[in-house]
Amino acid sequence: MFTLLGVQTAPARRIQIEGRSILTAIHKLPVTGPVQVSAMGLSGDEQADLTVHGGLDKAVYAYPVEHYPFWRAQRTKASLMGSDDAALPLGTFGENLTLQGLLETEVWVGDVLRFAACALRVTQPRQPCYKFNAVMGFSGASKVMAQSGYCGFYLALEQAGHLSAGEPFELLPGPRRLSIAESFQAKMFKHLR
Repeated sequence: MFTLLGVQTAPARRIQIEGRSILTAIHKLPVTGPVQVSAMGLSGDEQADLTVHGGLDKAVYAYPVEHYPFWRAQRTKASLMGSDDAALPLGTFGENLTLQGLLETEVWVGDVLRFAACALRVTQPRQPCYKFNAVMGFSGASKVMAQSGYCGFYLALEQAGHLSAGEPFELLPGPRRLSIAESFQAKMFKHLR
């Protein structure tokens, strides 16, 4: 059984990264109650750079909660913060949906996540960027994501409707030609050498 643990959205806002003012919506916050899902994503959510996030094929970003302990350990290991600062609230990775029970190694491009009132199709893995390093608090975070394969995946609208945190969902297999793990490894090849 798979569970949608959290639903998160955010407006785009400016933050400072390496002395530059950058527009981003990576700082997602929990939403209570049903959230409408349309072709461009969740109601109340924005993407700052549509060349790399958002749009029809990357309308919603999902991330497995099972990776959170790994990232807490990585932040502590980076020794940039104490153990209290290593805590990560849902949405830390910029994900709209925090999933339980479904990892990248079990998901294929074209699979469909069927929720009670909507459906989302898996399209591609997320690729880490410098904003991810800033959010995680250490410069090697993108490389760690590339090496671990803990990337999450993007979803496109299959059937409009709404989502709520805590609801179960099912995975409907697609054509099973390219897995998210294989796709991510191919895209991250230069980082893995």
